[in-house]
Amino acid sequence: MNTTEQLSALRQKNLLHIENVYKQYGARVVLDNIDLSVARGELCTVVGPSGCGKSTLLRIVVGQEAPSSGDAFIEGAPAGYPDATRGIVYQKYSLFPHLTVLDNVLLGKVLESSIFGRVRARREHRDEAMQMLERARIAEHWKKYPHELSGGMQQRVAIAQALIKKPRIVLMDEPFGALDPMVREDMQVLLLELWEEYGMTVFFVTHDLEEAVYLGTRVIVLSQYYIDDRGAAAEQRGAKIVADHALPRRAFSTSVKSSPEFIELAAEIRRAGFDPTGARHVTQFNLSHPDSFQTLTAAESRALRAQEGP
Repeated sequence: MNTTEQLSALRQKNLLHIENVYKQYGARVVLDNIDLSVARGELCTVVGPSGCGKSTLLRIVVGQEAPSSGDAFIEGAPAGYPDATRGIVYQKYSLFPHLTVLDNVLLGKVLESSIFGRVRARREHRDEAMQMLERARIAEHWKKYPHELSGGMQQRVAIAQALIKKPRIVLMDEPFGALDPMVREDMQVLLLELWEEYGMTVFFVTHDLEEAVYLGTRVIVLSQYYIDDRGAAAEQRGAKIVADHALPRRAFSTSVKSSPEFIELAAEIRRAGFDPTGARHVTQFNLSHPDSFQTLTAAESRALRAQEGP
């Protein structure tokens, strides 16, 4: 349970704060009372079954969609429309085919300038763009066009393109989903290196449990598989955050993926979010992260008090 004062403090302290958010399309509820607060510097991964609303949640954070009800805040202010505080990397590479690698990365900086100042802006920011390409290990290909690059190389450029504007939060929607396993693992290591070097806040949506646990300092499990007190109205339920795990900041070695602790956590997430037969009541979710909170309905609050006893 959280008081109004506690929620207000979370909203002011953390970079991203989502409170009591619902999203529906017509009669279909997709997101159902989402409560989430993400601190600066967190690498927050979001995982869940196909169709549970992960990308819908990301679009609300970006500002591409508004909640049907509830509130989303960036740095204590309403999220509003998309702006430069939020960078985004999609699964489908967001590169312009008629621009070189360098010009794709420079584009955000150039467009900030007036029409007459764009040539000068390109000169001024060229070194910064090349440095970003160096960090992404793609600088030697700066003259090439997107069609001359592999999928992994294109995604490196897309990440550099997002980071050069120094967004407050980087949102990534299945960014490595189209890559083969070896390239995907290399991109995971690259992301961790950039996250640490730049002190980024990352909101990373994936369907891959192993990827979520390997990358995240925090794993959010979004799922439509849960039990509440609505009884026959079950078909009206949207997805909730059914688990919220804090993870240690670990070394970048991919060997951790074979450790017993890693395997067990992935199995626990699978049980909690992906298995309809293991659905838990909303008062029994594993919300162990220190910033986790729930805005329960009156009926759910009564059920929680009954469980806790006098």
